[in-house]
Amino acid sequence: MNQTLLLAGRAAREALRTPESLVPTLLIPLFFLVVNVGQAARIFPSHSTAFLKGQGYAAFQLPSSLLLAASFGTAALYLVEDIEGGYFDKLRAAPIGRTSLVAGRLLAEALKSCALTAVLILVSLPFGIRVASGIGGFLLLLLLASCWAVIYAGFMQLIALKTRSAAATNSGSLVFFPLLFLTPNFVPRSLLTKPMEIAATVNPVTYIMEALRSLILGFDAARVGKGFAVVAVLGLVMIVLNVRAVRHYD
Repeated sequence: MNQTLLLAGRAAREALRTPESLVPTLLIPLFFLVVNVGQAARIFPSHSTAFLKGQGYAAFQLPSSLLLAASFGTAALYLVEDIEGGYFDKLRAAPIGRTSLVAGRLLAEALKSCALTAVLILVSLPFGIRVASGIGGFLLLLLLASCWAVIYAGFMQLIALKTRSAAATNSGSLVFFPLLFLTPNFVPRSLLTKPMEIAATVNPVTYIMEALRSLILGFDAARVGKGFAVVAVLGLVMIVLNVRAVRHYD
């Protein structure tokens, strides 16, 4: 555990040394929130749109921005720098558990995502958004977004460990955008066309997004449970695959 915390602290300091890298993480999700709300808010007035549960359309769109922000992790790029500079080989030669090598960066990514999610929610309050599930729901929002950040950072680290290339790792981040748009992004799943509904149903990101929406618009235990079940399974898979990749790293 101490090894994991030490490596997490080092990874966190890497991010703090380049604070300018955090600016796009905040501005781009806010940009999408403003644009999407500006285009569709009048189509879905709060007083006559049942799925908004009395809130504005911005509350429905906020989960998309939270997921987008959680997918701007830089852990894999810093890992590539360690690989290229030879420091990763030194870590592997040291008496450090392979699980700690993986978990350290992922823990730092979770903490960073937790802070960014809190900032995004607070900045979004002027849009008329409120977290209907209260303080407990707010904490669950932070936890769920952080879990997704760990999953996505784990996926990116796999690319970094396999390719050892910053360009390939950076390109891998584009995978998120199809996953985001194959979700009930603008309307609930029940209002999608049949092909899109099928695609959204098999997309695991859908259940995370619906859980986040449930926490903002009104608590639904079943949807929140499905969201956490998805991140638990995917998180375990990513950690196992990352540890295996480090152990078989040549």
